[in-house]
Amino acid sequence: MRRVEHIMGFPISLRIDDENAPAEAADAVFAWLHEVDARFSPFKDDSEVSRLDRGELEAGALSADLTEVLGLCEEYRVATGGAFDVRLPGRGLDPCAMVKGWAVQRAADLLEAAGVRTYCLNAGGDVVAAGRPWRVGVRHPEHADQLCTVLEITEGGVATSARYERGDHILDGRTGRPATGLLSLTVVAATLTEADATATAAFAMGVEGIEWAAGRKGCEVFAVDADRQVSRTPGLPVVPVAA
Repeated sequence: MRRVEHIMGFPISLRIDDENAPAEAADAVFAWLHEVDARFSPFKDDSEVSRLDRGELEAGALSADLTEVLGLCEEYRVATGGAFDVRLPGRGLDPCAMVKGWAVQRAADLLEAAGVRTYCLNAGGDVVAAGRPWRVGVRHPEHADQLCTVLEITEGGVATSARYERGDHILDGRTGRPATGLLSLTVVAATLTEADATATAAFAMGVEGIEWAAGRKGCEVFAVDADRQVSRTPGLPVVPVAA
């Protein structure tokens, strides 16, 4: 089963290799992701996030989902010394950097609950997969037609933060200025929630974020800094060249 939809501003593709997987499992995944887009987008005036940002909702009136997301945002803000911050001065509340990985991981959890065991869910290049070895290419940060490396994961998430798609869009919350110390940083972790949030947070920190991300339990890192120096952790699941 293969299916692609454009949600949250990027293509999301689902591949299920289980022959007996129920068709409604895929329906549930995409229905959830559309719901997330409606509820958490800071670009939709009637979303829960926008209403909270305008002061129309009290903290006690927030949904359990948004409370969870904001809790994760605060966790990473503290862990990075403020480099990762969804409430920057002069800007509205924007938890998108946390919502994407969290929402897609929740979608993967829906697949698991439906009995799907072999799948790959790709959200704009960030991947959560299970059931068999899946190969994930890491794009060269300066040459769109080239790969830096190819990773192989059997279960878990892979996420990349970079400047090549949207320019200097990731800000260092400590300064309010674009983070420019890295060209790209990829994280492999047990969940896409962890991989995506760690990749974004580390990118916001700049070069120091490489060591910070590598020090987080269960995270493997591949990074290219602004001087074109490559860093990788020893446990990174790289496909051997001869494979």
